[in-house]
Amino acid sequence: MKRRQFLKGAGLGAGVVAASVAAPAVVSAQESLNWRMVMPWPKGTPGLGTNAEKFAAMVKEMSGGRLNISVFGAGEIVPPFECMDAVEQGVVEMAHGTPYYWQGKNPALNFFSTIPFGLTAWELSAWLRFGDGQKLWEESYAQFNVVPFYAGNSGMQAGGWFNKEINSLDDLKGLKMRYAGLGGEAMRRAGANVTMIPPGEILPAMQSGAIDAAEWVGPWNDMAFGLYQVAKYYYTPAFHEPGPGLEIFVGKDKFDALSADLQAIIRFAAQAISENTLADFTFNNIQSYQPLIDKGVEVRQFPDEVIMTLAEHSKAAVNEIAAKDDLSGRIAASYLDLVKKAARYGKEFEATGLLHRAKVWGY
Repeated sequence: MKRRQFLKGAGLGAGVVAASVAAPAVVSAQESLNWRMVMPWPKGTPGLGTNAEKFAAMVKEMSGGRLNISVFGAGEIVPPFECMDAVEQGVVEMAHGTPYYWQGKNPALNFFSTIPFGLTAWELSAWLRFGDGQKLWEESYAQFNVVPFYAGNSGMQAGGWFNKEINSLDDLKGLKMRYAGLGGEAMRRAGANVTMIPPGEILPAMQSGAIDAAEWVGPWNDMAFGLYQVAKYYYTPAFHEPGPGLEIFVGKDKFDALSADLQAIIRFAAQAISENTLADFTFNNIQSYQPLIDKGVEVRQFPDEVIMTLAEHSKAAVNEIAAKDDLSGRIAASYLDLVKKAARYGKEFEATGLLHRAKVWGY
């Protein structure tokens, strides 16, 4: 979308644009700034919109009111999947989102959200904090003149809501579904008709029959969005989203113009909200699971045949991304090096430990 279209949609006058152009190189310690942050999900969405607003409140408090961030949900300023464009083009200062929503710019951005059978929430955080992840992420986003910060994770998601059982690969063929990221690409290669619609449109699309199946997040969000009302079968876990990362990103010019202490406040508020977000999702998904089952939902798992075929398609898609260019190759190599090591460690520690725990407590 062109900048003038954004400006028209956002209701920005020429005076605001001129003021932005005339801004000083570095914001003074006394100056009070009013920024806008857009999101691809509705304002107040559990765990997503709510933690974006908590981040804004943290920044305001930590800065003593010198940096005030107003949060806008999907469609309030720009359409859900155009948040990156809005920041890149300087229409708004920042956004809250998830990198694979902008995969049309570069498919390698999937790695900074999640890939099928990839890193879990804590493993992704480890790659970003202590591996090459953050450096590669910043190099990727520099192409769009924005600066990314990790803002949390939903943890292991659900495989989605289906109007019929998936007992074989044939059951996927021709199925109309909303599926995100590389999981959607794997489903497409398996024969499904995949579309990517914004979160707020999932329930109406299921109700109208426009789609037959959809994945969103997990018990907490799925119940809040009413998806149990339109599908009987709930497939878990998500093969495609073992730990999808969230982000906050800022226009580079805007970030560079901040004083050093305000830059630090954004950086550390994002780090604080990342831990808060994962804890929020973990607690509320656990609390929401049984109430969701009590609504008559039938929990299912994809058959091994389906999982292994989706794995083959996923690996093929990942390899194609890695071969696109040097940066994509370096991102894939760094990520996959950790995920392959984590696969053995996770099996012998976390996975086995979780199975033991389930036996002890009667599950």
